[in-house]
Amino acid sequence: MKFDRIPIGKFSLMTHLTQKALRLYDQKGLLVPEAKDAFSGYRCYTSHQIERGVKIRILSWMGFGLDEISSLLEAEKQRDGEFIGGMMQKRYTETQLEIRRLQKIQNLLLNQTDTLELISMSVSEPTTKEIPKMRVLSMRETGSYEVTIGKLVGELLGFVGNSSRSGKNIKLTGPVMFLCHDKEYRENDADIEVSLPISGNIGLETSSIVLTTLPAIKAVSVIHKGPYQEVDVAYSRIFEYMAENEMEQSGPSRALYLNDPNEVPGEELLTEVQVPIR
Repeated sequence: MKFDRIPIGKFSLMTHLTQKALRLYDQKGLLVPEAKDAFSGYRCYTSHQIERGVKIRILSWMGFGLDEISSLLEAEKQRDGEFIGGMMQKRYTETQLEIRRLQKIQNLLLNQTDTLELISMSVSEPTTKEIPKMRVLSMRETGSYEVTIGKLVGELLGFVGNSSRSGKNIKLTGPVMFLCHDKEYRENDADIEVSLPISGNIGLETSSIVLTTLPAIKAVSVIHKGPYQEVDVAYSRIFEYMAENEMEQSGPSRALYLNDPNEVPGEELLTEVQVPIR
């Protein structure tokens, strides 16, 4: 066997990639055998593809998806260090969230006895309330919940802070809130709106921030106590309650962040979830 004609089995041993994975990478155009055996007609890998195969294996082990790996390898080829650095930072943030999730699972398993009550549901009983219309500053983008909500909150609070320092009479009249416009859970391209209830005169100098009025609504509400990553149990409790009482959702849900994550630990965070009903 010539070293520039490496069949898939041998290449699998060299790179520690399974043949199933190699066939998938071939189909996706991520790692396509470059040589063809003159006698058998089978396509083979070449020696310089070993390094690419190892990089794919390491990046996959780090948790990058195939599209992300393709983009990273292309960025390396183009010597785009800024793109690579941004992707690594994004993956670091996702890893920190996953570590916290696994630590929570570990604590639940350590404290588990002989029942299936795996989670202490830190959610208040659902109530129905009338919420008046409110004047808000809003920003809306698509992205992941973990990254985009925090980004928009920071930009809105920064705008209000800068405006106040410039002598404008802007006051916050309620907690920061997140509005979910999607009809289904979307992992990386969610339609996210963040709003700040405000009063005062405002001169908007950027098209990314809008001054609008949220309509008055009747909503089912619960309060969740605990990390933001666990607030899905609050939504589940609301929708169970709505189903039991034959209620229909009539608009985007709202999540109100009632305290500051920079001032209290994750277990003490309070989030009010509101789902508008007809």
